[in-house]
Amino acid sequence: MKWRGLEESKSGLGHATLKAALDERRALMEQYVPAETQALNRRAVEELRASSIAERILPAGAAAPSFELPDEDGKTVSSKTLLETGPLVVIFLRGRWCPFCVATAEAWNQALPLVRAAGGSLVAISPQTVHQSYLMHEQHNLGFPLLSDAANRVARQFGLVYRMAPYQQEIYSRTFVNLPFINGDASWELPLPAAYVIAPDGRVRYAAADPDYTLRPEPRVVCAHLAG
Repeated sequence: MKWRGLEESKSGLGHATLKAALDERRALMEQYVPAETQALNRRAVEELRASSIAERILPAGAAAPSFELPDEDGKTVSSKTLLETGPLVVIFLRGRWCPFCVATAEAWNQALPLVRAAGGSLVAISPQTVHQSYLMHEQHNLGFPLLSDAANRVARQFGLVYRMAPYQQEIYSRTFVNLPFINGDASWELPLPAAYVIAPDGRVRYAAADPDYTLRPEPRVVCAHLAG
């Protein structure tokens, strides 16, 4: 993949851990993104932290909302159906435009054998349109469904949704990240990147979300909760 048109040394597929892939992207961001833009992005993260949004997400022990969402091919995927065969890992992503989300998706692609060995299944959810999910799925050769959550309806039930600050909207518009087009709505809303493990009985076994979009839990840490 590229960062602002500059080729990365390796894709996330070559890293032993998700953290290593995220660290590389963070280093590239520090190298190539203007300092003033980095400062505004840090400001947005700190404002999200101050809002205590991470403390209000759906927690472990809660009943997870059921959902039916279209995958990258437009086929409806039901959480109820998936849970009939075992636990479910649900990853919330911002979209294919986010290098940190791409690294996360690639890391989970590598972790699929761990999920399946535990009798589980995996889906990723983002607010991007079905077409954008199709492009991401094909480009990164993903082995799990990418579900499109129009207007963040499901993410909202998990307590993850926030509206991007106006100054950050301006930054994204200048760098050709057209969220209204990518997501098919003009809300400028996104989910916190998050990871959940849902037990077959519909209860949340594991929940993690961070206002800092450059931080994500390791798949192996998440998968440790599949056995219950």
